[in-house]
Amino acid sequence: MKRLHVHLSVADLDEGIEFYSQMFDAKPTKTKSDYAKWQLDDPMVNFAISTRSSQIGLDHLGIQVDSEEDLQQLNTRLQKADIEAGQLDGTTCCYAESVKSWSFDPAGIPWENFITLQDAEIYGMDNPEEDKKMNACCAGEAPGKQAVSSCC
Repeated sequence: MKRLHVHLSVADLDEGIEFYSQMFDAKPTKTKSDYAKWQLDDPMVNFAISTRSSQIGLDHLGIQVDSEEDLQQLNTRLQKADIEAGQLDGTTCCYAESVKSWSFDPAGIPWENFITLQDAEIYGMDNPEEDKKMNACCAGEAPGKQAVSSCC
């Protein structure tokens, strides 16, 4: 199964949680002091908001898969289409341990393709100001493109 992933940066997490809880008619499945995530089946989406990015709005999009084989197939498909994608790497970010790769669409929007292995107790570097400065945590990169500002 594949699930669309959407990550938005928000100025006020509580306000965002209230709005999206009403929008989805569901409480977040994961909530931290700087992050919230809804793992929804209707619509089939992994929707996350956080206060970690230096810009408000769309942070990145992605596809969450159920197996490393699915992730490898997705990356192979991108490579066959001459779409540059970062290599598959294990990382801890957005309070989860994951294997992921990054690519950028023609408009420069970052796409994170990933499988979540397990929950984690820290966001990544677990220092919001340092994360912003270093594009840390998930810092996705594709050749010739800038690093992604956030993750998950």
